[in-house]
Amino acid sequence: MQTVWQQRLSQQHKHRPNDNRSPWQVDRSRIIHAAAFRRLQAKTQIMGIGVNDFYRTRLTHSLEVSQIGSGLLRHLKIKNPEFAHFPSTSLIETLCLAHDIGHPPFGHGGETALNYLMRDHGGFEGNAQTLRIVSKLEPYSKGFGMNLTRRTLLGFVKYPAIIDTLWFNKPTHDSKQRFIKANDWLPAKGVYRCDKDVFDWIILPFSEQDQVLLQQHQVIDQYRCKTQFKSLDCAIMELADDIAYAVHDLEDAIATDTLTYSDWTLYAQPKLASLSSPWIDENLDNISERLFSRDEALRKDAIGELVNLFIVNSALSVQHQDFESPLLKYSVTLDEEFSDILDILKIFVFERLIREPKMQQIEFSGQNLLIDLFRALASDPMRLLPYTTQEQYQLAQSEQMQMRILADYLCGMTDEHARRTHKRLFASE
Repeated sequence: MQTVWQQRLSQQHKHRPNDNRSPWQVDRSRIIHAAAFRRLQAKTQIMGIGVNDFYRTRLTHSLEVSQIGSGLLRHLKIKNPEFAHFPSTSLIETLCLAHDIGHPPFGHGGETALNYLMRDHGGFEGNAQTLRIVSKLEPYSKGFGMNLTRRTLLGFVKYPAIIDTLWFNKPTHDSKQRFIKANDWLPAKGVYRCDKDVFDWIILPFSEQDQVLLQQHQVIDQYRCKTQFKSLDCAIMELADDIAYAVHDLEDAIATDTLTYSDWTLYAQPKLASLSSPWIDENLDNISERLFSRDEALRKDAIGELVNLFIVNSALSVQHQDFESPLLKYSVTLDEEFSDILDILKIFVFERLIREPKMQQIEFSGQNLLIDLFRALASDPMRLLPYTTQEQYQLAQSEQMQMRILADYLCGMTDEHARRTHKRLFASE
């Protein structure tokens, strides 16, 4: 018998004789075979696409997140055999595989550019776009995207509130200035108002109290609020993503000499050594030596050890006692000692790799390329957009939805597709 969490937005009548897959396995299949998923192979993770074949892309990153997510789930089930509300492995793999399909070309530079361009039309944010793709845009069904189960869609909602309620005191930009200041246009993280119908359907099974509590948020700076809670499934996926970011992206940077042993000893090792951590006291020198060894097998062994360390020190925890549904009451957390280690690794990757000036120059280039494309397409959409997108644009009932269609189109581009389109529109040769 179908449960409320196995329901889909649209009733299905598929001819699949003897199909013995679970609903979650069906969802995973739809993700794997989706065009939006395949495009991840040509979207930037941190290093630029095409510079070196070794670099991880959004696709290889997502595969690694999926592997870590299934490892976390396996560990949690062993530690909590009496807990009956864990997701299936197929469901966690689905969430991890697709968690980044809403990210535009050129990483966070592209996200910032589209948020600036959509500032008066509901904003732009990668996680909100992921929900939009899987529930509306992917052409598996007419108007319902991949038509995934309700519980799967719940797992994609990392920030369960409408962006309009989270973004206030929006900055202004002097139109005489050609370039924007990226930090002013970092997106508020939530769900688009135009997708509120999907969000409302997802959370409908929860009690009114749970729905209200789930959408609570707090101010984080002069422009934005941030939500405080998410579902158990989403928390497992997010922790897997954090581990992959902190460990595997670090591996990329070390293997390509983008981050050196000198960087490590100056910026990461002292912070790790200052922790009150028995594991660090015993293992820091050895793990540091192996991470930066020229013997690739030793480096791989150190990377695997770090991933395992975070997996086996995760635990089921209570997110907030007032939630009634187990899907919201419980979450996954790391023991404080290992959470501190993970945070230092994440900060090291962010400050010494992502914020490195050459990396920021590449991000800046992509950011401005997308701004150029958006403005060109918006100036004469019925001339420049592909026929299928022209049709959607014509059917849009408001300027806000027309701009959303432009953002959807640009977000769906790979890095190289965006560069080729820009070259056609702007190159003088």
